[in-house]
Amino acid sequence: MSTIKNHPAEEHNAESSRRKFLKKSLVVSAGVASLGSLGLPRLVDAEPLTQRYPDALVEILDESFSKYRLFNASVERLATGMRWAEGPVWVGDGRYLLVSDIPNNRIMRWDEISDTLSTFRDASNHSNGLTRDRQGRLISCEGSTTNDLGRRVTRTEYDGSITVLADRYDGKRFNSPNDVVVKRDGSIWFTDPPFQTGNYYEGHKVVPALPDAVYRIDGNSGKVTRVVDTISGPNGLCFSPDEKVLYVVEGRAKPNRLIWAYKVNDDGTLGERRKHIEALEYGAIDGIKCDEDGNLWCGWGSSGAAAAKPENLDGVMIFDPQGKAIGHIKLPERCANLCFGGTKGNRLFMAGSHSLYALYVNTRDATFA
Repeated sequence: MSTIKNHPAEEHNAESSRRKFLKKSLVVSAGVASLGSLGLPRLVDAEPLTQRYPDALVEILDESFSKYRLFNASVERLATGMRWAEGPVWVGDGRYLLVSDIPNNRIMRWDEISDTLSTFRDASNHSNGLTRDRQGRLISCEGSTTNDLGRRVTRTEYDGSITVLADRYDGKRFNSPNDVVVKRDGSIWFTDPPFQTGNYYEGHKVVPALPDAVYRIDGNSGKVTRVVDTISGPNGLCFSPDEKVLYVVEGRAKPNRLIWAYKVNDDGTLGERRKHIEALEYGAIDGIKCDEDGNLWCGWGSSGAAAAKPENLDGVMIFDPQGKAIGHIKLPERCANLCFGGTKGNRLFMAGSHSLYALYVNTRDATFA
C-alpha cells in the first residue's frame, strides 16, 4: 500500500488557508457580537419554553378548552430583541409574519422558512396594529411621528407605495390609531386612543384633538365615520365569526378593563352594547382575535397596579362565546397582541413585550379561508 504525501509547499498553503479561515471566523464572530451590542434583534431558532408534553404553560381552566389544546405542541419563542412588540399579522402567501416594534419605529419580519427575524420597514411612523385587506394589502395603524406625519391609517400597495386611507376626522388629526380589522365587505375599522401621544418613547408628545373613539372607513367610498365615542382608551377589536358582533377593548375602564360587545347593523352603524368580559385581579386586556367557534383569544398582562402579580397574568386568556374564561397560555412576559397563521391557519402567534412566541392550537381564525 502506498501513501500519498503532500508537497511541503502544498502543506504550507493548506496550513495558511486554515489559519486564514480561523481568522475570518473570529472576525465574523466579533462582528456578530458587536451587532448584538448595538441592540439589533438577536436571531434565534424556535425554542420551546418547556420540554414536557403536555405543556404546563397551556392551562385548561374549563374542560371545553381541552379540544383546542394539542397534546404535543409547545409554546415556542421564535425571536427576541424588540422593545414593545405589537400588531402581528400573518402573510400566508409569503410564509412570514409582520410585527410592529413601536419604540424602535419599525416593522419586523419573521420568516417561517428561514426562522429568522429581520427589518421589513424602518421609520414606520411608530406603527401599531397591522392587518391585511380583502386584496391582501397591508393595512397599518401609524401611531405617531410628528404633527405633520403619522397618526393615520395607511395601505401598502402591491408596488410598495403608501396610500393614506385616513388621517383626520372633522378636519382634526387622529390621536394615535392603535388596532385595526377589516370586515368582509371591505370596510376598515380602527381604534384611536391617546396612548402614543403622551411620550417620546412610542412617538412624540402631542395634545389630542379628538375624543377616544372607534372609526369605520367605508370599503367603497372611503368615507370615515365615528362609530363609538363613549369608552376610554379603545384598544383591540375584532368581529364575531358571523360579523354581527364587534368586540372592543376599553383599555382605560375603571375599576377594571373591559371588553364590550356591540351589535353591528347592516348599514355599518353599531347598535346596543353589552359588557362581555371584565378583567379582574388587575388584569389588562390588549389585542384580541376571534376563532372559528366564536371564542375570544386575548392578549393579557398586568394593569400596572402595585398589587398586581404579572407572573400570574402575563400571556393569553381565552374566553368562550358567553364570556367564560376557559384557557390561559402563560408567557414569561406580557402579550400585547396576537394573530392566527401558519400554513394551515392553526398557529397562534403572540407578540410579547420583547419577543415573538407561537403555539399550534386546534382551531383557526374566524376569517380563515
